[in-house]
Amino acid sequence: MRIALIGDIVGKPGRQIVVRAVKTLVEREGVDLIVANAENAAGGSGLLPEHYQELIAAGVDCITLGDHIYRRKEIAPVLEREANIVRPANYPPQAPGKEFAVVPARNGVAVAVISLMGRVFMKPVDCPFAAIDRVLPLLPADVKVVLIDFHGEATSDKQLMGRYLDGRVTAVLGTHTHVATADEQIFRGGTAFQCDVGMTGPHESILGRRIEPVMAATRTFYPHHFDVAADDVRLNAAVVDVDEATGRATGIRRLCLRAAELEQPAPERRLTL
Repeated sequence: MRIALIGDIVGKPGRQIVVRAVKTLVEREGVDLIVANAENAAGGSGLLPEHYQELIAAGVDCITLGDHIYRRKEIAPVLEREANIVRPANYPPQAPGKEFAVVPARNGVAVAVISLMGRVFMKPVDCPFAAIDRVLPLLPADVKVVLIDFHGEATSDKQLMGRYLDGRVTAVLGTHTHVATADEQIFRGGTAFQCDVGMTGPHESILGRRIEPVMAATRTFYPHHFDVAADDVRLNAAVVDVDEATGRATGIRRLCLRAAELEQPAPERRLTL
């Protein structure tokens, strides 16, 4: 089977390309399960209930979130009610939301999705290593495919978690920095890894925001509103091939789709090991 994690969706441009791209991911790329990090989907920060509904209606199977999870307080009831959206598992137990989700893929295989947040250069959170050791035994025994979205700033943080979970989960894929890394690989134990899958949104920007106000604020220290940019919209994702009987990854590759490419035939590709 094949699963995909879509990197940080930024604002309306990011949401729009995801909605357009789901058919391409399923029919052309052969993806059985689509997970998307949507913590920046509402104007570049947070997620609103109507945006959750928009993404799920388009065919996204599960949504992960990170440090902007509660920027829009309206999302709290959705986090408590819905079974296909997760908060970081190393947030305090009192935090709204679920620590993991188990969702069915299009081929009928159950897949567990867990979000973790890093600690280096991030807001203080509980230990992600202790959290994942606590959560993994809670998964149903028959669930073999486990996807981790590790939302963090430091590549060292992400590499440590990938190595720590090698052979215990299917994939550890990073989000948060909005910059795709070229280190996709399969570890010896069968876990797919990439430090950051990149951003889904406008790339003629500073991490999704218009260049001019970010530049002005950086050079003058005078506050500016960092509104979402609009140009060169791309979808970035990691696509992982999985042996569903064992839960081990057999291949991983980076995927970058521009809006204009969505209607074109897919080039011949092989997943890299």
